[in-house]
Amino acid sequence: MTTSNISQPTQSTTTSLEHSIEEISTAIRLQGLEPLSIPAAVTVADFAAAMDVGPVEVIKALMRTGYMFTINDVIEHSVASVVSPAFGYGLLPLEAESSSETGSTSIVFSPDEEEDQEALEQRPPVITILGHVDHGKTTLLDTIRNANVVEGEAGGITQHMGAYQIEREGTLITFLDTPGHEAFTAMRARGAQVTDIAVLIVAADDGIMPQTVEAINHARAAEVPIVIAINKIDLPSADQERVKRQLAEQNLLIEEWGGEIIAVPVSAINGDGVDDLLENLIVLSEVSELRANPDRYALGVVVEARRDRSRGTVATLIVQTGTLEIGDNIVIGGIRGKIRAMFDDEGNRIDSAGPSTPVEILGLSGLPEAGELFEVAADEREAREWVQDYEIEQRRERQSGPTLEDVHTRIQLGEIVALNLIVKTDVQGTLEPVRAALERLNSDSARVNIVHIASGGITESDILLAVASKAVIIGFNSPPEQGAQTLANQEGVEIRNYDVIYHMTEDVERALTGMLQPVYEDVFEGRATVRAVFNLGRRARVAGIYVNDGRIARGNTLRVMRNGNVVTTGVPASLKRFQDDVREIANGFEGGVTIEGFSDWREEDVIESYRSVQVR
Repeated sequence: MTTSNISQPTQSTTTSLEHSIEEISTAIRLQGLEPLSIPAAVTVADFAAAMDVGPVEVIKALMRTGYMFTINDVIEHSVASVVSPAFGYGLLPLEAESSSETGSTSIVFSPDEEEDQEALEQRPPVITILGHVDHGKTTLLDTIRNANVVEGEAGGITQHMGAYQIEREGTLITFLDTPGHEAFTAMRARGAQVTDIAVLIVAADDGIMPQTVEAINHARAAEVPIVIAINKIDLPSADQERVKRQLAEQNLLIEEWGGEIIAVPVSAINGDGVDDLLENLIVLSEVSELRANPDRYALGVVVEARRDRSRGTVATLIVQTGTLEIGDNIVIGGIRGKIRAMFDDEGNRIDSAGPSTPVEILGLSGLPEAGELFEVAADEREAREWVQDYEIEQRRERQSGPTLEDVHTRIQLGEIVALNLIVKTDVQGTLEPVRAALERLNSDSARVNIVHIASGGITESDILLAVASKAVIIGFNSPPEQGAQTLANQEGVEIRNYDVIYHMTEDVERALTGMLQPVYEDVFEGRATVRAVFNLGRRARVAGIYVNDGRIARGNTLRVMRNGNVVTTGVPASLKRFQDDVREIANGFEGGVTIEGFSDWREEDVIESYRSVQVR
């Protein structure tokens, strides 16, 4: 694994690190916990396996602390550290995980064996480009490759993952172009430390945006060096100094300001500064001494996979160590195959690919997921055994793993009653105040269980989660997205929206104590038009109506509209068809209606009928 510093640890640094690990481990043991080291990002299943507990228990523990994850979801080190003490473990900090036994970095990861250090050879760096949407990631890669990638993509935004290799002054460089840092994290969570250097693109006119901050955090968690490319310097609105100040606020102090972070101003459109950026990447990779063993069976990661109508399954891989060759028996989880053909990033047929090389292969039996690890077996029999072992392990996980009902189990201990809530807020900054306000309502007799809390609109996924967990959805200035309200009505899920925290907590508190009054809402039943007005004596008047839509029924609330304004609201005093009193007048029929206390009918008035129903 590469380190976040350019220089390698010295002997004194190594000794200091060892002391630090011992001191932290001792402090953890004094708390009655066992020290545990995990990666910066890990799946829930792997985290549970590291603690030798069932994944269901880990998911429940995460849920109790307000996090909602499934068995295959990725969790960060900081999230895992919150729940690990419940199982008797204390997590070592990320800084204590890096080993400095050798003076070089390597991306060799066989689970069963250690690499022979004498067999390691220098390999090309793998560069990942991260940054905010539309800040020029793919345009920069397009300029570097001299190939038009952007025009073939919808809206000029990267729609898939791609890996490309260029040669610069005799040095090969592999670029990984991703659709976002989520895929970057998913790779790390599956054990694929693919990236050696992260290039963070920041537009000089926009500056640091929310996705830029997320990309910085993900790159830091991966413990890789960060190089800043300040893009769009050719624009009149470009302000490089503002970007540098914003970087300093994110604890990224550039070399110009006395720090260690390389920052290069570039224009991806006209190519200014791109040569300087590439030179810095080459120097940084040389200092990092990236090495791998080419003389072994290949290991690597899936970058992307798709089905081609004429060629079958086509998978893009990056070889991390070893050499991949035509005819190799390859295994990716429960998928295996024999490599029938192999192509480089320009579409040329090749026979072999060494470390850090991106390739497209044909011959897989299924479609693997991006981020999955691949390994080459000695022969077809061994490959088949690996797949069988994988399937057995997967069946075991499914048997012990959670169903939706298990994951979102209500917390009921003795007399304690739990109200399950799914909370969505308009902005990230509102999350903690809302969470704190709700958790203050917990008492000995009743408690609030926040199944899931996040910012953004209420989605169909939230509705399905509410169905599974028997939860009420609370939106704080966060309305349902398209289709979510319809699904909620179909599934009988209650959505309550608030814009004042006090109103929200008041309603929840009443619900916990059983005092919440029922809420009613009007449901549209029908619409009619007044076609004639009849006098029945001095004051009584009857509206002759034609029902255009739905029905007009006794007991419904009638709203009389004139020129778009409400004239009156009331219930039918009488409802007739010819001379007969009727319970309702259906769509396409005529009749007469009166409303108690109202006689100012006019032709062309519109009558809307509503039925009052109690909101669950």
